[in-house]
Amino acid sequence: MTALGAGPLAALFDPRSVAVVGASGNPAKWGYWLASGALAGRHRRRVHLVNRRGGALDGTPFLPDLAALPDAVEHVVVAVPPAHLRAVVTDGLTAGARCFTVITSQGAGTDEERALARLVTGSGARLLGPNCMGVVDTTAELRLSWGDFPSGAVGLVSQSGNLALEIGRLLARAGQGFSRFVSLGNQRDIDATDALEALIHHEPTKVVAAYVEDFRDGRRLARALTAAHAAGKPVLLLTVGRSEASGRAAASHTGALVTARATVEAVCRDAGALLLESAGEVVDTAVCLLAGAGPGRQARRGSTGRRSKVSGVLDEPGAPAETGTPGDPAAPAPGPARPARVAVVGDSGGQGALAADAFATRGLDVPALSAATRAALAALLPPGAGCGNPVDLAGAGEADLGTYARVARELLLSGEAEAVVLTGYFGDYATAHPAQEEHECAVAGRLADAAEESGRTLLVHTMARDTPALTVLRDRGIPVYERIENAAAAYAGTQRLRMTRPAPPTPTQPSPAAAHPVTDGGYRTVRALLRGHGLAFPDAEFVSSEDDAVRAARRIGHPVALKAMGLAHKTEAGGVALALADEQALRHAFTAMRAATGAAEYAVEAMASPAHAVELIAGVRHDPAFGPVLMAGIGGVRAELLVDVALALAPLTPDHARALLRSLRHAPLLAGWRGAPAVDLDAAARALCTLARAAVDHPELAELEVNPLLVHPGGALALDAHAVLAPTERPRP
Repeated sequence: MTALGAGPLAALFDPRSVAVVGASGNPAKWGYWLASGALAGRHRRRVHLVNRRGGALDGTPFLPDLAALPDAVEHVVVAVPPAHLRAVVTDGLTAGARCFTVITSQGAGTDEERALARLVTGSGARLLGPNCMGVVDTTAELRLSWGDFPSGAVGLVSQSGNLALEIGRLLARAGQGFSRFVSLGNQRDIDATDALEALIHHEPTKVVAAYVEDFRDGRRLARALTAAHAAGKPVLLLTVGRSEASGRAAASHTGALVTARATVEAVCRDAGALLLESAGEVVDTAVCLLAGAGPGRQARRGSTGRRSKVSGVLDEPGAPAETGTPGDPAAPAPGPARPARVAVVGDSGGQGALAADAFATRGLDVPALSAATRAALAALLPPGAGCGNPVDLAGAGEADLGTYARVARELLLSGEAEAVVLTGYFGDYATAHPAQEEHECAVAGRLADAAEESGRTLLVHTMARDTPALTVLRDRGIPVYERIENAAAAYAGTQRLRMTRPAPPTPTQPSPAAAHPVTDGGYRTVRALLRGHGLAFPDAEFVSSEDDAVRAARRIGHPVALKAMGLAHKTEAGGVALALADEQALRHAFTAMRAATGAAEYAVEAMASPAHAVELIAGVRHDPAFGPVLMAGIGGVRAELLVDVALALAPLTPDHARALLRSLRHAPLLAGWRGAPAVDLDAAARALCTLARAAVDHPELAELEVNPLLVHPGGALALDAHAVLAPTERPRP
């Protein structure tokens, strides 16, 4: 039999044979669910059940051990006490197993667990777990897990078993389910990226969801997310860490601003994935994405552009790229793409207005309709009905259920909206009037027909929950939501995916400059490092006495700045004095600064004050999973107050750096504000690239920062720099 989704993990998802060790006939035990799930696919593959105490399940006798198998086995599922785990795996390898799914827990990170992984992988086999919930492939009829997993088109990778069960139940209520589910457990071998790559190449999987806590090799995961976007497979990611920034203490601004959560957000943005916050959001967005996955949904009348593979969200291969948008650092071009247009149809003016607000506040366009469309709608509705956007049915739907379908069809085919939202009472009429059930179901079918004919998205928000008419809509792939804000958030998420263009990956190999490690993080050392990479600084001399400072200022020329060395936050400690216009001012500042800081060394630096300059902060922090991460934002002493920053994996291209700067909330300051000329954005981008390259070349620096980076119409100039050494020597890539 040919394995579905053939590839490195074929033995995991569609093995020719399965053995469940620890099988049980007791429904209260894991072994029962694993065994009964395996038996459900026995018409497709050979299934062996092993329990040394004997017994049987559904007519299949339990064998005493793997040595008793009549032939080789490809996939072994292990649910035995930890003391017996290694022996079972050893027997499985002898029996020819190429994949092990280990439910048993040995304790995360234990020596026994690592030794088990070496035993399996050293024999050329693969290991899922230990401490996992199992694996399910509904397309290959493989169910090796506890719980119910409805069939559908969503592939799920999760480090949480209960979260998978929650997502499964929510999908089932929405008329959807899983193509595949992989419980990662402790990721001793098969990790999140392995599973994601398998889902990308799995044709029945249309949308990928993932819950990941431990990103391991973050760069590899980022490449997988980018590959998923290129393949037209939207990835919806959940992770933890939204509250981490509030408790972080760091030796630099960069450490405070480049948090783990912010890094994942940047990776998702640049890779074309969608970072969400709850299981409900994942399901709502997945259902919306899948709304256009069925056959025949080609755009017809009024359509612009090519229809996507999944609900018009991700372009088909070869489709022209959209231009960039403000707030989207991955976008390559400055021209904003047009937000998706939404037309709202409501049973009442209040519901319609609230729905319009819900979509508009999430960045979608709720435009006024043309005179021709308003006239066409007026012909379908009673006098006085609202025919703008939102459209108020003014009781016409209640009087004639067919009005819902006629109005929705007119809007879907008008070419004036990419999505139509129906909000209100539809789907619940037959609850109070059972005689209307057949008619309401027929109207639901006509709504689905109109969406299919137009190739546009139809979203339904309703007061009802599970009624025959709503079942018709769900069966036809129309997303149905109980809350209008959920519908708006889901559709807005699909459009964020549509407008994202992944940033090109950049190599992280160090340059020849990396041959000389940095041994301290002081300004003098870091300044020399960054100047060697091409970053501009004002002229400066380093001194230890007041008289030396005076002589240095004479050579440089007043006005000068005086800075105390050895301080991470110089301004707060009284370690910076600016615009010292003459010798007297310099001597006074030196005396006060030495008393305040006790510093042994000082920098006397030419005062830089170009007109129309903007202070930026730029830094790189080495993330344990993702490596060097660049941060750029509005800087100076207000950096942590404003928290206006954008992140990207380092190194990066100049185009990406420019887009990163354009994404800042205060980006208008860079483009020219209230008549000021624009700063040299190219110079600013080059400075970011230089800093990023220096950090890649020197992994011995945990953090590297320039603050402020003064950008102005004539270029970019670094005024201060600081680094934090890694606590131990970091291995070079």
